Amino acid sequence: MKIRKAIIPAAGLGTRVLPATKSMPKEMFPIVDKPTIQYIVEEAVNSGLTDIMIITNRGKGLMEDHFDHSPELEASLIKSGKTDMLREVTEIAELADITFIRQKEMKGLGHAVLKARSFVGNEPFAILFGDGVIDCDGTPAIKQLIDAYGEFGEGVLGVKKVPESEVHKYGVLKVENLHDNVFKCTDMIEKPQRKEDILSLYSITDRVVLPPEIFDILERTAPGANGEIQLTDAMKEIAVTKGMTAVELEGNRFDMGNKFGVLQANIEIGLKHPETKDQLKAYIKELAKEI
Repeated sequence: MKIRKAIIPAAGLGTRVLPATKSMPKEMFPIVDKPTIQYIVEEAVNSGLTDIMIITNRGKGLMEDHFDHSPELEASLIKSGKTDMLREVTEIAELADITFIRQKEMKGLGHAVLKARSFVGNEPFAILFGDGVIDCDGTPAIKQLIDAYGEFGEGVLGVKKVPESEVHKYGVLKVENLHDNVFKCTDMIEKPQRKEDILSLYSITDRVVLPPEIFDILERTAPGANGEIQLTDAMKEIAVTKGMTAVELEGNRFDMGNKFGVLQANIEIGLKHPETKDQLKAYIKELAKEI
């Protein structure tokens, strides 16, 4: 079955990047000249996904405004003859069929995904986490998973290796290599705190493709780590009973809920942007002489 729907959970409080997130969602942090959430939506669109639901909470209306038309701005750009800028801002409002829903209680990622049940219906769907930007020169990250779903017909997890010292922060997997960067996943655990619980150094990384049965599982999933309904706990049931596929993602991942990740994204993408790359490269070279 063709995958056409995507969920972007974007309801987190952004506590790791306070005070910036006191009044502005981390998903609206700019990377050069576009907000984080736009990079993620564009990845979904470039992967063939046509219907997108963004899950937000109170205080995140800026995201809805960003993907809407701005008549005053558009009229001003028309009047001043700035046709390139006009095209750029109007295209944002026409990227995809985007809807929004609020997670009114902060009960975890699993609870947020469950809010999208009626939107998804009875078909497989993609999830792109709202604070994870994955910059790929080739195939977009979520398309890599969609292709694996087409090959194996199972739920698919995007994964990356993490340092052993940081593995307690992530959901980690028991994996067996199938070919190249593709693995069979048969177990997982969210934020392992004991060394004996570390199944591998492969961690779930910001992108998944899931079958609709995940919603029935989430309905009966008890709160787990941090007292929240964890998506990992629900996916574990599928991994153990049916198995899932894991794909080690190609591309550079930036954690936009982390201060260093925000800096890293702006530097690395800034070094590729046609309007900033030359000036930024020269600046970094000069700055490096003083470090």
